[in-house]
Amino acid sequence: MLFSAHLETIFPALLRRVRDVPYQRERIQTPDDDFLDLDWLRLDAKNLVIISHGLEGNSTRAYMKGMARTFFRNGYDVVTWNFRGCGGDVNKQLRFYHSGATDDLGSVIEHAMKRSYDTIYLIGFSLGGNLTLKYLGEGNVPPYVKKGVVFSVPLDLYGSCRKISLPSNRIYAKRFLGNLKKKVIAKAALMKGLDTSDIDGIRTILEFDDRYTAPLHGYVNALDYYQQCSSIHFLKNIRIPVLIVNALNDPFLSDTCYPRALVNENPVLTLETPRFGGHVGFSQFNKNGLYWSEERALAFLTT
Repeated sequence: MLFSAHLETIFPALLRRVRDVPYQRERIQTPDDDFLDLDWLRLDAKNLVIISHGLEGNSTRAYMKGMARTFFRNGYDVVTWNFRGCGGDVNKQLRFYHSGATDDLGSVIEHAMKRSYDTIYLIGFSLGGNLTLKYLGEGNVPPYVKKGVVFSVPLDLYGSCRKISLPSNRIYAKRFLGNLKKKVIAKAALMKGLDTSDIDGIRTILEFDDRYTAPLHGYVNALDYYQQCSSIHFLKNIRIPVLIVNALNDPFLSDTCYPRALVNENPVLTLETPRFGGHVGFSQFNKNGLYWSEERALAFLTT
């Protein structure tokens, strides 16, 4: 454990190495003639874990591979999926991914069930955690999806956007925004419909969401997008056991991302707020190489 919010966030992201994760890639088609890249770990088990990554992440991030390896070694099939445009290739449609794109998670689950799993568990990190909670609260969850675990979730997207835009978080915001701009520019070079003439003038993630994320995905503006996609509004409708873990020292999360009273109104939800962990960090140094988040997810989903 590293007793600094920024160290706990940055150290695992940059320095952790997770080996022995023999992914097998599969590309599936979406209903709107696009594609998603899925990376599988298969034992021909009867239980499957589906893991969703965070903003500008992908299946190769250490937190994804660490969680995947943990469940694979404990007898589960695992699929880590890459959001549109995050698997290494520009996706085919003008839209890309966002915090509320539960249709793509639904496509992954539907495709996975062709293998006739008895049980599916969902795990999500950050944006992927928000996506997972929103999916579970929308009311169309198949009966074979039994439990979920999410970490470092921006349940209030607007509050978290404001938090990450603070001067103390400039290093993160600049990196996220730079990567998002590059993706839009790359897509604009391949297809019509994206005006990037003013992209250099965008200085914040909110401005980016207002200019690109919201209109490309059917929202009026960034605030409308945040309001409609914040998972905090879907918690009351979740009907399967879900563990939400948001560290108190997470530099990305606003106070509104710790809705204890709201969670307590739904008996299937558990909110844990460890003192340390940073954002998608939860580092732990021991002989088995497991991070705290991996041990906690395994314990919750197997009991």
